[in-house]
Amino acid sequence: MVLMKTQVTLLIAFICVRSSAWNRYSAYTYFEVVTICNLIMILVFYLVHLFRLYRVLTCISWPLSELLHYLIGTLLLLIASIVAASKSYNQSGLVAGAIFGFLATFLCLASIWLSYKISCVTQSTEKQLQEYQSMYSAWSELT
Repeated sequence: MVLMKTQVTLLIAFICVRSSAWNRYSAYTYFEVVTICNLIMILVFYLVHLFRLYRVLTCISWPLSELLHYLIGTLLLLIASIVAASKSYNQSGLVAGAIFGFLATFLCLASIWLSYKISCVTQSTEKQLQEYQSMYSAWSELT
């Protein structure tokens, strides 16, 4: 659910910056490139999970690649949003794009935290289950 909100927010940020008049070409081009690249990569990871391609492509560590994508993408999006906010010169489209960029940054951070939390909880639950099973089998052998 967070991924869809992030995609919509990135798309709105891109449209806001793209449809406004620019003063600094390089700053807003950087913002557009970062938002579109994040959109494309989120879509790629969504399709990988949707079609379960991670089962076919086992040579890639998908959790690690997804974590690295979100960390790098979030950092670049934060930088792009700061640059866009500082160069906006009170133009409403650029300010709105920067605000949606900051919102997308927050959503990416939430996605990182949720995916880390889910993977850690799943791993710890599996380890606890294995420990309980081994303790149960040891107990049943004693009795």
